[in-house]
Amino acid sequence: MMSVARKTFTVIEAAVCLGVSRNTAYRAVRDGTIPSIRVGRRIVVPAHALEAILSGDGGQQPLRASA
Repeated sequence: MMSVARKTFTVIEAAVCLGVSRNTAYRAVRDGTIPSIRVGRRIVVPAHALEAILSGDGGQQPLRASA
């Protein structure tokens, strides 16, 4: 049986991977810090974008909760 690697993650799954809150992740999606794709009513984060952020190659501002 062939295993298929995941190509997208939900915003909440991305938040868990990045160690930030759900609200921080949705805010980062909204402002473009986390690249995302809208699929119907769902918002997903491409796996390659999440990997780039985690490896530090995202070229983005660090994620943090606003004061």
